[in-house]
Amino acid sequence: MGVVGKFDARVARFCWHLRWFLGAAGVAAFLVLAWWLRHLSFSADPLFYAYLDLVGSLLSFTYAANALVRFRGTHDRLSLILAFGFVLSGLIETAATFGLYNLLAAGPVAQMHVPLAWMVSRTLLAVLLLAALVIEWRIPNAREPGREIAAAFIVVGAVAYLTSAAYLGVPAAPTIRPAALVARPWDLFIAAIFLLAAFGFRRRLRTAATAFDHALFWAVSLNVASHLAASQSQRLLDAPFAVAQVVKVLSYAVVLGGALIDNARLFEQVRRLAVSDPLTGLANYRRLIDVLANEIQRSRRTERPFAILLLDLDGLKTVNDHCGHLVGSRALCRLANVLRVHCRAMDTAARYGGDEFALVLPEASREAAGFVAQRICQRLVDDGEKPLLSVSAGAAVFPQDGDTIEKLLGAADRALYGMKRHGSGIRDFTRIAACL
Repeated sequence: MGVVGKFDARVARFCWHLRWFLGAAGVAAFLVLAWWLRHLSFSADPLFYAYLDLVGSLLSFTYAANALVRFRGTHDRLSLILAFGFVLSGLIETAATFGLYNLLAAGPVAQMHVPLAWMVSRTLLAVLLLAALVIEWRIPNAREPGREIAAAFIVVGAVAYLTSAAYLGVPAAPTIRPAALVARPWDLFIAAIFLLAAFGFRRRLRTAATAFDHALFWAVSLNVASHLAASQSQRLLDAPFAVAQVVKVLSYAVVLGGALIDNARLFEQVRRLAVSDPLTGLANYRRLIDVLANEIQRSRRTERPFAILLLDLDGLKTVNDHCGHLVGSRALCRLANVLRVHCRAMDTAARYGGDEFALVLPEASREAAGFVAQRICQRLVDDGEKPLLSVSAGAAVFPQDGDTIEKLLGAADRALYGMKRHGSGIRDFTRIAACL
């Protein structure tokens, strides 16, 4: 390992230790804050608590809907399991909201017990986060999405049943101990599960770093903070418990925001794939037709012409036969790169089909189109790669050469093959053997 490698290794170790230190410092700082909050005489309005729970449930249901959409597009098991998990957790919290006033009316003794719905819903979500990580690690993508939904439902149902049975089977319900250093020790148990999940999602960011993945990590970390605050709660609706509820709802908002941003990215990727050529990345035939239709409308409105160039890569079959299809595909990409880099931002380059390309030139005359064709030919010759390539080109101008898409493409096609017949394209295949 050289000097630079040793330096990079030291920097990596330093960053790793720094992250651990900052994480530990953050946990300690939040514990101190929660301990300070328990000594305040603050008491939240029950209506405020009910609103928080309903907002949290609504965010959970909205996230679940987006996660299901993500699963249908990506077959991501983690999204599917979390969708069911958030739905179930939201349902439990919503049901608990309606029983809040009965709990408050039951007197101070009843309020010294931690709400069972809180413990079940929070433990359920924490365990499902861990289960989703394990399942994704073992089997990342679903092979049969229809059956996966049923399997995920069974997994979530089993976890929910076991979690509920575990709490109902405990001899004594979790109680609040106001005089203890940790008033609600059971919340530290749930915080530990969320902390394990946070470590897993942090490691996951090494291979998956989308907005959704980052949001999951931060949402799980916020849930750790929520239960650290709740562990210092001495009674329902006091300051630590109110902070815990706010942080919990904030975690739902974070994961929903990440899912929305990433779904928007996926939708944009799908839209781009639908209108682009998979090999060259240029617009495809469908997009070309849409652009031509828009240009015809604009030109009729402004009474300004536009031009379309059809370009044919000369001798592609010869390149494929002598140099192989990989070199032939690279030749197509070389021409696509020239069109992408050396044209105006307002121009639209598209793969017309096979070895033919099209270039739509808004507000361009025939002379301008000819100049563009010569520049493309020269850039292709000067790109420094072998074999040397050349193109033949044919231009058509609206409305002189046609007033419809079919007529324009037909005129440009006739001009293109007229150039090929007269041998006026820039052809040089003398160095094709150099790639062998």
